Amino acid sequence: MSNRGPGLPKTAAGVATSRGRPKAGKRRRGWKLYALLGVGLPLIVLSLVTAYYYVTFSRMIDARLQGAMQRADPRVFARPFEVRRGQAVSAQQLVDRLNDLGYANRARAQSPGEFTVGREAIAIMPRDGDRRGELLRIVFASRGKTLDPTGIDHIEAVATKEKFHELTLDTPLITALITSAREKRRDVPLAAIPPHMIKAVLAIEDKRFYEHAGIDPIGIVSAVWEYVSGGRARMRGASTLTQQLIKNTFLTPDRAPTRKFKEWLMSIALERRLKKDQVLELYLNDVYLGHRGSFAIRGVPEAARLFFGKDISNLSLTEAATIAGVIQSPPRHSPFNNPDKSRDRRNVVLVAMASAGFISADASARAGREPLQVATRSLENEAPYFVDYISQELQDRHKVTGAVDVYTTLDVHLQKIAQDAVRDGLVRIDAILARRKRQPAQAALVAIDPRTGDILALIGGRSYNQSQYNRATSANRQPGSVFKPFVYLAAFEQAYAQGRTDITAATVVMDEPTTWEFNSQTWTPSNYDGEYEGPITLRRALALSRNIAAIKVAETTGYDEVAGLWRRVGAGTPPRPYPSIALGVFEATPMQVASAYTLFPNYGAIRPLRAILRMVTGGNEVQIEHAQPRTVARPDTTFLVMNMMRSVINEGTGAGARAAGFSRDAAGKSGTTNDLRDAWFIGFTPELLTVVWVGLDDNQPLGLSGTQAALPIWTTFMKRALSGHANGDFQTPEGISLVDIDRDTGMLATALCPRIFKEAFIHGTEPAEVCTLHIFRP
Repeated sequence: MSNRGPGLPKTAAGVATSRGRPKAGKRRRGWKLYALLGVGLPLIVLSLVTAYYYVTFSRMIDARLQGAMQRADPRVFARPFEVRRGQAVSAQQLVDRLNDLGYANRARAQSPGEFTVGREAIAIMPRDGDRRGELLRIVFASRGKTLDPTGIDHIEAVATKEKFHELTLDTPLITALITSAREKRRDVPLAAIPPHMIKAVLAIEDKRFYEHAGIDPIGIVSAVWEYVSGGRARMRGASTLTQQLIKNTFLTPDRAPTRKFKEWLMSIALERRLKKDQVLELYLNDVYLGHRGSFAIRGVPEAARLFFGKDISNLSLTEAATIAGVIQSPPRHSPFNNPDKSRDRRNVVLVAMASAGFISADASARAGREPLQVATRSLENEAPYFVDYISQELQDRHKVTGAVDVYTTLDVHLQKIAQDAVRDGLVRIDAILARRKRQPAQAALVAIDPRTGDILALIGGRSYNQSQYNRATSANRQPGSVFKPFVYLAAFEQAYAQGRTDITAATVVMDEPTTWEFNSQTWTPSNYDGEYEGPITLRRALALSRNIAAIKVAETTGYDEVAGLWRRVGAGTPPRPYPSIALGVFEATPMQVASAYTLFPNYGAIRPLRAILRMVTGGNEVQIEHAQPRTVARPDTTFLVMNMMRSVINEGTGAGARAAGFSRDAAGKSGTTNDLRDAWFIGFTPELLTVVWVGLDDNQPLGLSGTQAALPIWTTFMKRALSGHANGDFQTPEGISLVDIDRDTGMLATALCPRIFKEAFIHGTEPAEVCTLHIFRP
């Protein structure tokens, strides 16, 4: 029996049934298609976007790495470090300098670049110079042998017992040049960073560093869990060292939502291009560790020097942990600003190192009990004013950028002495000014080798942290009485040119109240102390800095002649040919005054100052043209003035140096400007010339003379700077006669003259008259 419905054909019934079922299948297939498109298309787009950004970021990383893996900043080196027999340096000071050179303090010095500290000697194995690789002993003088227990007694070779006078060690790296962003860094290879420094950073910042591929999913989950469970107020610990490096080096500090995405991709890309050790080296040399003054401190090597005054290779476990602890929050954990918090954070690092198995629990506990001791040294120890001057020279004069090694004239020993002398001198001056309710003073010091013009030490102010203004090179101040030697030189030069014999160091001038008329104006100056000597020789007038005598000499010579001499010297602003020129009423910087004074120890020739000896880039020497000496005056006339300036120190306004124990043959001049605004002292031996200026930045009166403010700083510096050096004497040039004269009259001395002086004269200008003041009267 058929199941077909009545009146329905077979084909029709079958078609109707089959058409109903396919509709449901299409709906299922359509749902799958939409689902596939809804999920797959975003994934495809995301993959394409990710690939695009990965490639883009990879190219960015490649471009940055090309510079990051190669040093791009100039490095500044001082002159080679020398140790000499008789040098006034203590064992600790020598250790500090060896640390500066990157020498490692070991129980036994066995390799080049190592030293050992003993009771009375330091054993050292130099890594440069003629004695490279030879074990030497630097023996210090004992109290029984010398009044100075800190001097070096002798230097000897351990193997041969050979003793020698001096030892030249390495060329000290002052600093990697400060970048335009005012960052200080000192890049070193990873191998130069001690293992405990590396482990301290890994323990507290990224203990899975060698296990992840740039981002750490386990670390992220752990950080999220601690945050969600209330273990931390803020989510921390999710960023790997690689992410930190990317964030601080490659990305801007914005907080855009896409930043973390970029950070992840770039971290993965970075680790695909570099080995783990390379990433770690970049991080340790770049990590931000706070500010010191106006500088950002970058990298653990620079932090080691700043925090502890050590080369990175000499860090102890506790010091390494302190630096690692600063990374999380440099302002909060600074050992200078927050020592208690810094110590607590250091101990957290030590515990983390023990938990990671890097050190034992006992070692962690012992280190945690040690006090936090940071170095008293600051950025001043790296000659920042000098480095700024070098930076300016490179930009303005040499047009050099990039990875260039700059070898300079700086003597790190003299720079440290200069820093100490200025600091101690300002402490004394501040006490005086405080009693007068005045602001603290500023100071500048420039020390040069007058034979070469080399700048050996430079101090531009009391504190570079407080002010980067370089007063040594930029402060235009009136030189005052330090100009007077040029007045007398102009007079001697003119007298020689005119064949006159009446202008000599023994010529007598009247020191008395005098009024000058010039350009329809009158001027009545006075001496500094308001006192007048009456008849006085030019030598004594210069020694006592008598204003009236100097103006009279300038008047006799001609103000134009005096101004012309200074223009030939080429220092400072050209002075106007007025009577006040004799008192230094124009402007010059301490550096310019130092350059001008090289004329005297060089017998009439100006030695242009220089700070850069040579430059090397890419293994090739950069050609430097050094300015040549210029002859400005005759040797014999210059010697007359220099010889007169000896009396400034021996018996004049600079005699305080002798009272303070300075015994070298030296010449100099004090300077005090109107209303006691500026205090100067300039003095020199044949091998060292030093200028000291003291004053206020706002040009208000200091209230102290050059003898009171500048001379003590000069004396302190010169005594220590020349300690251990052989005494040098000024040579008398040809054409000079030495004749016994009476100090008071300037005439030839007799046996009855109570004060006889051996005066210098150019041949033919010696006095012919015998002293008529000290004669026998029956």
